Order: sequence, then C-alpha cells, then structure tokens
Amino acid sequence: MITLTEKASTKVSELIKAEGENGLALRVAVRPGGCSGFSYEMYFDTDIVEGDTKETFGDVQVVVDPSSAMLLDGATLDYSDGLQQAGFSIDNPNAQRSCGCGQSFS
Repeated sequence: MITLTEKASTKVSELIKAEGENGLALRVAVRPGGCSGFSYEMYFDTDIVEGDTKETFGDVQVVVDPSSAMLLDGATLDYSDGLQQAGFSIDNPNAQRSCGCGQSFS
C-alpha cells in the first residue's frame, strides 16, 4: 500500500474540503502507458469496491485497486510547494526506472 507523508495528507485534505462533497477518497492507481511503461493516476473517488485496499492518513482515506496495489507496495506520496518543484510526487521502490516527468515508470 502507498503511504502519504504529512505534507501530502494535509494537501489532499485541503483539496477534498475544497471539493465540498462528502465521502471522497483519494484513489491512486497505476495504468499502462507513459514514457516508461506505466503511469500514475490520482483522483477523488466515492466508488469504493470490494477488493480495494483502503488506508487512512489523518482524515484522508486512500484507496488502491488490487492490480495497482502490488506496484505501489512500499511507495510514498509526498507534496512539495517549493520554488523549484511544486506538486505531488511518488517515490516508488518498485520502479526500476522512471522518466524525466516523474509520472511514468517501469
């Protein structure tokens, strides 16, 4: 299962509150595609199905589908708002290589 840092959890919580919809969870998934073979996908979701892996970080529920869970095992989602780099990033120990965009891996 993917882990959220405190900064990532705080930012996701802010974004969920801004959506104004109850019951939203952050869904993190891995899909075929991108420069290196797989790409990360993150979005808010209320459709949590049997088999999804669920974890709570603060007041943020994170949901991962079974096929993505094995590719995200041990990964960490972080958030940065610095001048050089801003946004979410995933540190994934399962990635053998990644591309320059940081959104694709193999």
